[in-house]
Amino acid sequence: MIRRRTTRQIHVGGVAIGGGAPISVQSMTNTDTADVTATVAQIHRLEEAGCELIRVAVPGPEAAVAIRAIRERIRIPLIADIHFDSRLAVTAVEHGAQAIRINPGNLGGVDKLRRVVDAARAHTVPIRVGVNSGSIEKDLLKRYGYPTPERPDALIESALRNVRLLEQQKFFEIKISIKSSDTLTTIAGYRQLADRTDYPLHIGVTEAGGLIAGTVKSSVALGILLFEGIGDTFRISLTRDPVEEIRVGYELLRSLRIRERGPEMISCPTCGRTRIDLFPLAEEVERHLQTMETNLKVAVMGCVVNGPGEAREADIGIAGGHGVGIIFKKGEIFRKLPEAELLPVFLEELHKMEEERKQQGS
Repeated sequence: MIRRRTTRQIHVGGVAIGGGAPISVQSMTNTDTADVTATVAQIHRLEEAGCELIRVAVPGPEAAVAIRAIRERIRIPLIADIHFDSRLAVTAVEHGAQAIRINPGNLGGVDKLRRVVDAARAHTVPIRVGVNSGSIEKDLLKRYGYPTPERPDALIESALRNVRLLEQQKFFEIKISIKSSDTLTTIAGYRQLADRTDYPLHIGVTEAGGLIAGTVKSSVALGILLFEGIGDTFRISLTRDPVEEIRVGYELLRSLRIRERGPEMISCPTCGRTRIDLFPLAEEVERHLQTMETNLKVAVMGCVVNGPGEAREADIGIAGGHGVGIIFKKGEIFRKLPEAELLPVFLEELHKMEEERKQQGS
């Protein structure tokens, strides 16, 4: 059984972080934040997939000002990501950012940091101290060397140094992240950091890569950390549509039995018995499942011979054959249909089942 690390609790909008609150899945938009319409459209898709916190880049004044219009049209809390410019941080907070991600040490000194902290305090906005391997101070690199799995000290010391800058301003609504593109350095770094602070932690592998490499690297690192009770929010960083990050995130939580959102899909890897084009069929079913919230078990199998038996615990399943297919429920055949009718009828039955479950739970 997983025992969560005990931390302080902060709130980003209406989402509690740390202190026993559910682990939150977040992502970051890849649109031009100043383009309100495009950014809102992407956030709506992320909301539909289950994203609970969204971060937007704030590279200039137009993006900082746009936060107000974006926030008015979305449901989930909005986090502003700022580098170097304290004025952008203040403007983002004043225009409705519900949290900011900064590196306090690179904002230009104590006076500029104080203005950011004063704005955050006035608007009840927490600060995420974000440090990565490429932003570590030169004196720490000289003392500890570049972060490695054997010695990630520079990352931890940089993060705690920046936290102290906020604490000196009597500001304690803090979340910390230390990012590395190396899986083992990420694991080692967060383990050490968790032993040295009780602030909530945002975990992730930065620059993880595309869908396959990024999913594997992030799942290994974050899976180990979450299993050890470390991590209060996380992002699966992929060079893909951000919606894919949310899909991977929830599957990771489900695999560890930490949280479940929506149906679980099981599908066979295909073999010589497969007589249906299973890949696009599975992809289309999975796409529909992403918009559902009911905890159903759904199976997509390649043959009618073994499908119902191998997936007998599925609430509902589909299996293909020679130009025909079946829909089955709990291992029992429900309907046999021509292949062309199989998917539409299956999806219709799937959504009926979800509505029934919702009514039973209401």
